[in-house]
Amino acid sequence: MIVFDLKCEGQGHVFEAWFGSSADFADQKERGLLACPLCGDTRVGKALMAPAVAAKGNQRREIVPQQPTAEVATAPVAAGPDEAKMRALVEALADAQKKVLEGSTWVGRGFAEQARAMHYGEQDKGSIHGEVAPAEAKALAEEGINVAQLPFPVIPPEAKN
Repeated sequence: MIVFDLKCEGQGHVFEAWFGSSADFADQKERGLLACPLCGDTRVGKALMAPAVAAKGNQRREIVPQQPTAEVATAPVAAGPDEAKMRALVEALADAQKKVLEGSTWVGRGFAEQARAMHYGEQDKGSIHGEVAPAEAKALAEEGINVAQLPFPVIPPEAKN
């Protein structure tokens, strides 16, 4: 797995996303599957990131920022005491997501179909989570179906060891 900081062009929101590889990121971007979780903008690119470089022995840890390319946008980099606060905030958010998903059923790529079936009374209502393309999520919202993007990726049950 690889994590990238991404940034939308419309509002400049910076967010984190996980991918199986750099090629997976490029493929999803090319197919229009990436969207800002805050505003839904699909014009998303990589934001400037500071990779963690492990220290050896008594050497200091050094952060070396990546050089921006034409496609890479710039973003502020957290450091020092703010880093601990951000880590605590991310952990609290991850814990909240975990609690919300405890009573939810993974439906995978069948999410849109099942959400519609529940909305139109064809299926009993319940808490579900799964995968849906940004355009389909927008279509669900336009139909008045309440959906929300999770802040962190979910590992499908069949993929867990």
